[in-house]
Amino acid sequence: MTKEVVLGVDLGTSAVKVSAVDRQGTIVAQEAYNYPLSQPAPGYSEQNPEEWVSGTTVAIVRLILNDHLSPDQIKGISFSGQMHGLVTLDKSGKIIRPAILWNDTRSSKQTREINEKMGDEFINITRNRAQEGFTLLAILWLKENEPESFARIDKIVTPKDYLRYRMTGKLQMEISDAAGTVALDVAAGTWSKRVQEVFDLPATMFPEIIQSIDNVGAISAAYAEFSGLSTDTQVVGGAADNAAGAIGAAILKPNMVMSSIGTSGVVLKYEDTADVNYHGKVTFFNHAIPNKFYSMGVTLAAGYSLSWFKKNFASEITFNEMVDSAQSSTIGANGLLFTPYIVGERGDGDIRGVFIGVDGTQNRADFVRSVLEGIIYSFKDLFEIYEAAGANFDTVVAIGGGAKSPLWLQIQADIFDTKVVALQNEQGPGMGAAILAAVGLSWFDSVQEAANTFMSFGQTYEPIPENVAKYHKYYELYKQIYGQTAKLSHDLLALRRK
Repeated sequence: MTKEVVLGVDLGTSAVKVSAVDRQGTIVAQEAYNYPLSQPAPGYSEQNPEEWVSGTTVAIVRLILNDHLSPDQIKGISFSGQMHGLVTLDKSGKIIRPAILWNDTRSSKQTREINEKMGDEFINITRNRAQEGFTLLAILWLKENEPESFARIDKIVTPKDYLRYRMTGKLQMEISDAAGTVALDVAAGTWSKRVQEVFDLPATMFPEIIQSIDNVGAISAAYAEFSGLSTDTQVVGGAADNAAGAIGAAILKPNMVMSSIGTSGVVLKYEDTADVNYHGKVTFFNHAIPNKFYSMGVTLAAGYSLSWFKKNFASEITFNEMVDSAQSSTIGANGLLFTPYIVGERGDGDIRGVFIGVDGTQNRADFVRSVLEGIIYSFKDLFEIYEAAGANFDTVVAIGGGAKSPLWLQIQADIFDTKVVALQNEQGPGMGAAILAAVGLSWFDSVQEAANTFMSFGQTYEPIPENVAKYHKYYELYKQIYGQTAKLSHDLLALRRK
């Protein structure tokens, strides 16, 4: 095999996956490695950054030994990384303590502190509300609870930026991950001096910011010896996983929105400028495309709601059979509505899901249909935030579980009243990382050009006007459920905890 390839490293929370991609966007080989998550106390989520380095290295070694990639073939490498994780380094570049991850919820007190000290000013600068799991919150938690560790900090960095540092010896923070720290002035693309002043954080703690497509140089001699890579292999900045995922899903124009259904659900929109302000109702970050942005809203238990239903009520059939069974139901699931709040929601951790409208004529297919529809209604809530802010879009790119069923794709088109397309070769954030590597190597002049070469769309699902009108009526009822059941949910949970 003599093809030139780039490596796209998808650094996740439970595993790393490394894809070798050629100039045509074909994945020629792929390897993965799992690593552990540490939860030393309730609400804590930590990882040893060395696990990321060793796991990625094992995957690269396997590509060379098992998949017979020559080191000379591997021209470049870039990254997609789990967001918000806090890696703390001392003056010698050594790790001070385990990384605090995005799904760590220990920093509720620091959330309140930010809101009290800065209020809307914080949202105006960072374009985001303070939430547990964001990097700044973890820094402030360390400052208060582990002052000795905090005092040793020379630099902070996020997970994939630490991995890049170990490969090159150069310590920098790529801009889409820098935005996810919520210590960045997003519009300016620079660290916020105001945030540093209010919380008494030294400016020297925050590293140089680079762009996602910046070529930062070659693999170091030390890492080449460790991994088998060539010192001619070039290393490119990379991106936060959601930014890389958006590129891997070809969300490259202001008219496009991504609908992603995994365990959680994500609605992500490309933003041409920072002029729009959603006032913290959705997250807003710098994109992997230079001088562009993206915004994002989340439903915590989107795909998980369907997995939960299957496990408990349809375990004897396949996932596809269960989803397909919803075709025998009707729009509105024969009068049954479902809210997918089964693990709570951001902004209200104690809300719970409901089925409403249950009667003796309904069958399991109706319940499946109501779950499918309820997940998309929760996405429609996010669409309405965009529409209220004057956002315009005419294409939804569906990825994840919601893109594998023609029925579910049509449900999305009808509830969103917008055309929906799926990708023919969906590969997610790892493909986005490979695209960034290809651009950083000057294989392409822009991210858009590379993505257009690497990605292709499948069938388009147009909204059916009759269905749109019916779903609009059901959605109007769906929107009332939260307000009318929130107190009941909270009271039930209080009883359960006693």
